[in-house]
Amino acid sequence: MNDRLQEFARVTILEGLAQLPANSHRMFRLMYGRQDGKRSVEDALVLPIEDVLNEMSYDKLDRAMVQVEASLKLQASTK
Repeated sequence: MNDRLQEFARVTILEGLAQLPANSHRMFRLMYGRQDGKRSVEDALVLPIEDVLNEMSYDKLDRAMVQVEASLKLQASTK
């Protein structure tokens, strides 16, 4: 994935997360902020979302975008 696509993915994920409740942010931090178990749960939970996104490898961005989009659709359908 080239740099422009990675930046687009990060911005899109950040915009999507901004529309989701705090429990979604918590789950996102746990899924992507732990650095494959090298970071503690406690440290991951206090990490700013922007930092989590900046640390993510490009190969995880597509999956994260899909998950955020699915959460947004689920949220819209429950309203």
